[in-house]
Parts: sequence; structure tokens; C-alpha cells
Amino acid sequence: MVRTRFAPSPTGYLHIGGVRTALFNWLFARKHGGQFILRIDDTDQNRNVEEALQPILDGFRWLGINWDEGPEVDGPHAPYFQSQRTDKYQAAVERMLAGGTAYRDYSRPEEIQAEREAAQAEKRTFVYSRNWMAETDEQASAFEAEGRTAVIRLKMPREGVCLIPDLIRGNVEFEWAHEQDMVIQKADGTCLYHLASVVDDAELEITHVIRAEEHLSNTPRQIFIAQSLGYDLPQYAHLPYVAEPGSRNKLSKRKLSKYLKNQDFKKLYDNGAEIAQLCGWELNEDTFNPVIVDFYRDIGFLPHAIVNYLLLLGWSLDGETEAFTLDEMIESFSLDRVVKSPASFDPTKLTAFQQREMDKLDTKKKTALCVPFLQQAGLLETPPPCETGPYLNEIIEATENRITVAGDILDYDDFFTADNNLRYDSKAFTKRLVQPENALELLAEFRDILAELDNFTTETVEQAMREFVESKEIKFGEIIHPVRVSTTGKPVGFGLFETLAILGQQRCINRINLAITAAHNHTPPTEASEGSSE
Repeated sequence: MVRTRFAPSPTGYLHIGGVRTALFNWLFARKHGGQFILRIDDTDQNRNVEEALQPILDGFRWLGINWDEGPEVDGPHAPYFQSQRTDKYQAAVERMLAGGTAYRDYSRPEEIQAEREAAQAEKRTFVYSRNWMAETDEQASAFEAEGRTAVIRLKMPREGVCLIPDLIRGNVEFEWAHEQDMVIQKADGTCLYHLASVVDDAELEITHVIRAEEHLSNTPRQIFIAQSLGYDLPQYAHLPYVAEPGSRNKLSKRKLSKYLKNQDFKKLYDNGAEIAQLCGWELNEDTFNPVIVDFYRDIGFLPHAIVNYLLLLGWSLDGETEAFTLDEMIESFSLDRVVKSPASFDPTKLTAFQQREMDKLDTKKKTALCVPFLQQAGLLETPPPCETGPYLNEIIEATENRITVAGDILDYDDFFTADNNLRYDSKAFTKRLVQPENALELLAEFRDILAELDNFTTETVEQAMREFVESKEIKFGEIIHPVRVSTTGKPVGFGLFETLAILGQQRCINRINLAITAAHNHTPPTEASEGSSE
């Protein structure tokens, strides 16, 4: 049976590139009727972040990348945390020491550094001399008498070639003479990544190691460990990394400020930041970052949009097809269609995928997605009043395709704000209500017309405004802009007549009255944040 794995370290939140790797592993396993295992590589206790594990698990579940064995699922190969498997690693170390493929090394850091600098000066590849290698208990005792402590190193071959048949890159060769005697166990007994990963892959019966290309250089030493322990080798496939927007550099969450110089990336981030601020969230770069999966879930992306976009980062079916159902992804996926070159992350294209998925939803489903954001922003009660459903449905239908992510509903906070708490765009308020000489007079007259309407609908409001414009012999903009700003606080939005009909007759009259009073005082009672503009 095909068995793949993804092995995140709980040292930070779920990176978009890591998700792409996990997705490819999951698709490959599902395509071949196999199993996908989630293993937690938490050997580095100094870097582990306890609170980072749950978001990793929650993120995968949100995306629909379920695992057959692993944390919170268990399975026949438990435990699935490396920190709980130290006895297995210790047994492997002892077997390698006994077999002569590993040794106790008593060198000091400054001695290794001196050898490294000498090799650099002589312009040759650094290879450890093994001057402080102890292969017998007597040698070990002599070094310990000097106050030295030992680490365990691999005793790598010094001649020949390691051939790796890679399922994406073809045959890759490494000269053994250039491979280092890597440390596999520290002086305190902690076993390190290379050993732990190989032991776990073997014991968890992993058949295919599909991982990022930066691990390709680790593969020779891992093959050496596996062969030393008598394990069958898995098949290897090294994926191209996810690159920065418009670049071949690897995408990194630590470079957010750099990415914000990219207009597409900045647009995505700024929209998310606006949603976060309205919801009262802290803008923490470790968690609120478009390189982290949580960012997309938090602002209202649909999981299928993320998965569909990530599928095409480094993989293509025919160079044209972009939209896939989950079943179609599984059926179509194969490693021979993975490209070797880095795949550039494109925020605009990702947003387009999201818009396409959002457009597929009916009004009821969009409403269900939007309600939590209104609640988090304090604009809607929990649970919402029974009349909220139809009211919110009307708003969402009127926005048409303006809501790209669910959090965009907060752009229409004016529909949920009490009349006397309406926020005004200060520039638009001044331009449309204060500066024009006849704006308030026209607004008051049109308010009276609205108040006399027996049937307050989109059609009747539009007819009333057109008749008003004709009777006053004015330009349409002379009334439509003051009405919009006075009733919504904003200079733009979806159709004004729909807006007024949704707000209702009494709220429109109340808001126009409040705006006229504020304009007479030349100061809107509640101003929008600085920087807003028409």
C-alpha cells in the first residue's frame, strides 16, 4: 500500500508552501488508494511553540486534508510525536555504533572550526579529519579524561557515488567524498532530525517521501542511515519550492514588509488588515500574514479556493485546465506532471480563484459565511435576530460579486449601524454636503418626497429621484451623491436605489435628518478613519 507522510515541526504556524507539500502527499496517497500520515517532528524542543500545534491540525482539517494516522486520530504506528519515540532512536544509534556506521566524536567546536577554516584557506571541500573519533571504549575513556564529551556522528563513505532515483528530478548523484559526518545525537542524548526521520519513515512504513527540494541534499545521509539499519528505501520525490511573488526566491513569512512592496500582495494584505481591524483582532506578523494559512481562514477565504490554487503551484494537467473538484484533483494528480522549477505565488490569481468559488455559492450559503464576521465586529447579536436573515440576504444579493471573501461584508457595516452612530467619510461629507451651496436644501426637499412614498421600493425610490431631478432641472449627481453620503456615510457602494430600499423608509429619513444637522455644524458627528477618501 502507498503510504505518504507530512511531518511539520511545531515551531511556527502553517506555511502556505508546507500546505502545498502536504496536499501533494495527500493527493498521491488518495490517487493510489493509499494512506496519508501526519507526524509531528518535535525533536527540537528549544524551538517548539506549544500553541502552534493546534493551528496546524485545525488548518489541515479546514482545508479538507484529513489524515489516516497521526495526532487526534491515532493508529497502529503510534506515537506520532518524535518527542515520544526517543527509545526507538536510541536503539538505532546503538545499532549503528555496533555496526561501525556511526562513531562517538569528542571534538570541540573550536577544533572543528579550525579544520573548516583550514579547508577554506586551501580552497578544498571541508571534510572532518575524525581526529577525535572514538571507536573503542579505551579511546572514549582517554578523551573523557581530558574533560571532553561526545556526540554521535555518521561515519560516511569517503569514495563512490550515491545515486538517488528521484520521481520528479530523475537520477541525482552525490559524491560520498563531499558528504559530512553529520551529528545524529547530541551530547545530552537528544537524537536529531536525520536519524529520527529515517527511523520513523521506516517504522511507519512510508513508501514515498514527497517533500520540498531543499531536503534533496539531506537524502544521501538519510539513505546511508537507512541502509546501515537494514531498512528498505522509500521512493523519493522532491518538489519545487513556492517562490516569492514575481521572483525565484523562496517564499518566507519573515519577509512580509518586503512583499508589501508588491502591489498585488499589498492589496491582499490590506484587505485582510481592514477586516481584522473591524473585528478587533491584533495584527501579529506571526499569525496574521498571507504566507500563513490561518490568514486566509480568518478573513473568509473558502478552503477549496486555496486547495485548487495550491494544486497548480508546480503542477499542471494540460496547461489550460484550472478548475478542479476534489475528486478531479485526486483522479488527475501524478508526480510526472510536477515541474522542476520554482512556482511563484501570485496573490491576484489566488484571489481570482476565491472569487470564482464565492460566485458559485447561493445567497443562503454566502449569508452563513458572513454572519460570524458581523458578530465578531459587534454589528450583529449572537444568535442573530430572526429578521436578520432576509435583511442580510437582500444586502448580499445587492452586492452581486463585490464580496470576494466573507469578511468583505464588513464593507457594508453602515447597514448594521445605529443611525446616530453612522461613520462618515469626512472628505466625502465635506465635498457633497458642506461645500455645495444648495446641497442641504435639495437634500431636505428630497427627504420630504421620500417620506411621502406609500410603497418604499427600489423602483419607487428611483422614479421619485428621476422626477425630482427633472422638476428641479439639476444634474443627477447633485442629489444622488448627497443622498448616498447622508444615508450610508460613504461616497460609493452598490446601487443607491437598492441601498435606500434595503435601509427602509424611516432609517433613510432619520439619517438624512442627522446629516443635515451635522452639515449645518460643518462637522459630521462621527468621522471615518483618517485616510479615507472618495
